[in-house]
Order: sequence, then C-alpha cells, then structure tokens
Amino acid sequence: MTGSHAIRFTVLAKDLSTHGRAGILETPHGIVETPTYMPVGTQGTVKALTPEQVRDTGTRMILANTYHLALRPGEDVVQQAGGLHKFMGWEGPILTDSGGFQVLSLAPMRKIDDTGAVFRSHIDGSLMSLTPERAVQIQNALGPDILMVLDHCPPHTATPEEVRDAAERTLRWASRCRDAHGRDDQALFAILQGGGHDDLRRWMAEELSALDFPGYAIGGVSVGEDRSEILRVLGFTAPLLPEGKPRYLMGVGSALDLVEGIAAGVDLFDCVLPTRNARNAFLFTREGPVRIRNKAYERDFGPLDGNCRCYTCKKFSRAYLRHLYGRGEILASTLGSIHNIQHFQDLVGDIRRSILEGRFAAYRESFLETLKTFETPGEE
Repeated sequence: MTGSHAIRFTVLAKDLSTHGRAGILETPHGIVETPTYMPVGTQGTVKALTPEQVRDTGTRMILANTYHLALRPGEDVVQQAGGLHKFMGWEGPILTDSGGFQVLSLAPMRKIDDTGAVFRSHIDGSLMSLTPERAVQIQNALGPDILMVLDHCPPHTATPEEVRDAAERTLRWASRCRDAHGRDDQALFAILQGGGHDDLRRWMAEELSALDFPGYAIGGVSVGEDRSEILRVLGFTAPLLPEGKPRYLMGVGSALDLVEGIAAGVDLFDCVLPTRNARNAFLFTREGPVRIRNKAYERDFGPLDGNCRCYTCKKFSRAYLRHLYGRGEILASTLGSIHNIQHFQDLVGDIRRSILEGRFAAYRESFLETLKTFETPGEE
C-alpha cells in the first residue's frame, strides 16, 4: 500500500518553453500550491522559529527527519502525543525524509548491506538499525502526510559500480517500503538515485514508475559535485518522472537551483540553506546578498529589503539587525530566518505566477541575467 489516495496532485498550467508547471497538491492537512519550498524542521522544529512565524512567511509545508526523531524523542513519544502535527504544533502538511541522507552524511558511523543500515548513534554510541520496513514503521508512527522510502545515496566520489549497486539497492528497498506501508492516509514517495549516470537515472525512472508510487523524488544530487553537473543531472532526470505525479528535489535549494529545478519540472524543494545562512548573518535580498555584520550597515536605518513584506523588514532596520548579530542575540537568528524563508517563498511564488500567466521564460531569462542577486556564499 502506498497511500495513493492520501494526496491529489493537479497541474494547472505548463510553461511552453520548459518543463515548468504550476499545480495544486492536496494533502490530509491542507492544500499546497506548487512549485513550493519546504523549510527544514529536522528535529520537529524550524530552528529559531515558532510554527506561527513559519506560517506567516507563506510556508504551507515543512520537512522533518525520521532518523533524528526516532533517536530523540522516539517515534513512540510522538505517536502518543497524537502525531508529529500535534507534537510540534504545526497544522499544515509535513513530509518526512526516511533517514536515507544519513546513510551518506553519517557514513563513518554506519554499515550498510541489502538488509538495511546500522548506525552508531552520534548521541551516545548505541546501535540503531534502519531497514526499509523500520523506516516506514517509524514514519507511519510519526504521522506525516508524505513519507519517503529508504534509499542508498552514494557520494559523488563513488565508482560507477558503487553507484549502480546503490541504485539497485534503492530500487529493492523501494519495493520493500511499499509492501510495509500500512496507512492509506499517508502517501509514500519513491526516490530515484543514479548519480551522474544517465543510463542509471533513466532505468530507475522506468522501474520506479512501473511501481506506481503517488510521487517521486530525485535524490543523489548536491552531494559534492560541481554546480554545472547538478543542473545537468536535474535537467535530464526530472522530465523522466511521471507527468501526473508530484516531483520532489531533495536537499537542493539555492535560488538558482529553484529556478532551474522548476524549469526542469520539479514541484517540491527543501533545503537548510535559508535558515542556516540566516543563523550565520548571511541574508538574501532582491538587490543581492547582505552580510549583515559588515560595518557599512552600522548606521543604515532602512529595512533589510524595501520590497519584502516579512515581519523583519516591516519592523527593523539593517542597523538593528547588525547590532543583534554582533552581540550574539538569539533574536538575530529569528529575524534573519523569518526574512530568508520569506525571500525564498516570494521567489517560488513569483515563479508560480509567471507560469500561470505564461511568462516564465522571460522571468527565467531576467533572473539568470541578474544571478548575482541570488548567489549564496557556497556550500553550507
């Protein structure tokens, strides 16, 4: 069971010059207009923000993490609390990653075979077994609207043989997750691996499409490869996925990635970049990035971005924000995160409107001409 009836996805408009589309994703906890950006709430919280503050940015869907929540507080605690929505006070849709990314990021602390992955906890050194069945069981208990299959994400340095092994294992695990999924009010999405190998990407897209999941994710990108390779793989892979199902690009989310991902036909994005950068005093504006600790802003009493409607820009000046960051005040991370998330929501909102109005090609061309406005300080 994959929960095919838990969600409904409707494409409202398509861009004629690209694969870009605007749609509606209906979930048990609300409607999401696509394309959309999902802030990351790994531990059941978007860092430094209340659920209301996240909602006020225009966010309608967030992401949480299976591995971390299973370790602390434990899925049984969350389930007893009434599920993740009630536990964290978020009323909108939630998507949970399966823990597959930790197969990559915690590679020195885990062993993997066809059975699953065994992690040595980064908290206390205890062992945690994460099989496809266990990953689904945890997510069924957490209660998100969308859950992900367990996948094997190899690093960009993996050999062709290692990438093929990971792709084949991911496909086998997808079938096991599908068989283990026990709730029809949650939609289980498959994940496509294959690294930079077009033949593997095409093969996986065909095999996973035949299993008829409610949605599909592109994994294994932005794992250390060059930006040009990320965009090449993305542009090749996204159009291979079923046209009538939502497409999700996992863990990739600079402004350029969003624009080019949408052009390739992606509907859902998540990334820690906006909030992590906010905590490190790097803020986004329509005129370009602002390193708010710079002395140039000491007596700048204007808003961070005069065209932004977020709480931060309506209430506070660049000088005040610089003061907060300089003093290490907790409020700095809150106000910076509010703004950066709003900036990304405004970006995808602008793109959505441009698709609905038939002018995405012009929007994309203008964006690429002023790319420096949206450049980030590099990998986080």
